[in-house]
Amino acid sequence: MNAHNLNDSMNWLALTLCRLRSLVPALLVLVVLTPFMARPAAAVIEIEITQGADNAIPIAIVPFGWSAAGEAPEDIAAIVAADLQRSGNFAPLNRQDLVATPVSGDVPLYANWRLTGADFIVIGGMRPNGSAGYVIEFQLFDVLRQSLMKGLSFQVSEQSMRSAAHQIADAVYEEILGISGAFNTEIAFVSASGRVGNRTYKLQLADADGLNSQAMLTSPYPILSPAWAPDGVRIAYVSFEGRLNSAIYIQDKEEGTRVKVIARDGINGAPSFSPDGTRLALALSYSGELNIYVLDIDSRKLSPVTDSSAIDTEPVWADNDTLVFTSDRSGGPQLYEVPATGGRPSRITFEGNYNSDPSVSPDGSTIAFVHNGGAGFQIATIDRASGLFQTLTQGTIDESPSFSPNGQMILYATEKEGRGTLGAVSVDGAVVQSLSLDDGGNVREPAWSPYAR
Repeated sequence: MNAHNLNDSMNWLALTLCRLRSLVPALLVLVVLTPFMARPAAAVIEIEITQGADNAIPIAIVPFGWSAAGEAPEDIAAIVAADLQRSGNFAPLNRQDLVATPVSGDVPLYANWRLTGADFIVIGGMRPNGSAGYVIEFQLFDVLRQSLMKGLSFQVSEQSMRSAAHQIADAVYEEILGISGAFNTEIAFVSASGRVGNRTYKLQLADADGLNSQAMLTSPYPILSPAWAPDGVRIAYVSFEGRLNSAIYIQDKEEGTRVKVIARDGINGAPSFSPDGTRLALALSYSGELNIYVLDIDSRKLSPVTDSSAIDTEPVWADNDTLVFTSDRSGGPQLYEVPATGGRPSRITFEGNYNSDPSVSPDGSTIAFVHNGGAGFQIATIDRASGLFQTLTQGTIDESPSFSPNGQMILYATEKEGRGTLGAVSVDGAVVQSLSLDDGGNVREPAWSPYAR
């Protein structure tokens, strides 16, 4: 049962309990762990831009030169162009509209490029570098100012070519907009396939462009609430394996190893890493009520944050000292802030009778959440300083918001043609994307990775 089909706030309790308890215990459960780097590519997340910014910047991405026989092993320019177009902030020229094909080291004829309407040009080249792999280089030019803005060179292997292309897109994005790009990052999500009673659940990772989707964990039992550590390597999640109660695990995506960090009686849910990566905020019910706790990962010391007869759940960190969480203590689900060491919570949402599932922007200034104002369950934001409220999506079953590491986009779960899929929306609502798994599976619980450290 999807909680966003329910009609009143009391059913939010049913959401919390059903997501975590509606499972049958088993004597034997097959769980497959896999080191992320060793997996072959699997399904692909297909990304469709359904709404772009009105003022997208025209830019020419020229095919990169290749200084060897045969075809280049990767079309770097195509990846860069796709990244920039997907952001909604750029409108790359079609290749048939390019007036020339300069390569790395050439100086473009600016007068000719002005005729195409392009404000900027990216040119580059790639060459073999013996046993060291390949060298990729690029230059970004400002057509109007007739100047070189940036140039970089990368030494890569065949496996890291796509990553280098994403880094080039990040560099172009930042140089022009003054904002860090997020193309060379990852998304985690949960997919479910098969019939009811015989489903397979996977915790999957994919590049931010939807490619290289690979399973970290495969299980016949639900996986919930993946959450990234700030190191971009560890992921915490909720899993049910052979027992009625849930447990929270932390898994290393590179090694494939994992550890069970807590499995108390009752609900063990909603893990969230602190900004310093040393603690987890959790929702636990072992005392009889669902409350917020903080777990020190190394020592396993558990500290209570709330002590209420209400339902307190879905904690996330606003900073190292402050948590934002969902509670029905006012009669229906609303968002509250509380010191991570405990104290009196303060309510921060007042628009509508249903606000839940918070996600805090990387700079701590904005909270995204699920809002129901009567038109369905949609993604909204609130500015923590001013209290300014904004609804960003137009769906009826939108949930699980997650900020990109540069704070410019929000990834979320939604439904399309009767199955679970993902969406993404810019923080101003101007750019909207639809993401779907190409194997037809249901996709839920997205989490956008931080920048790699």
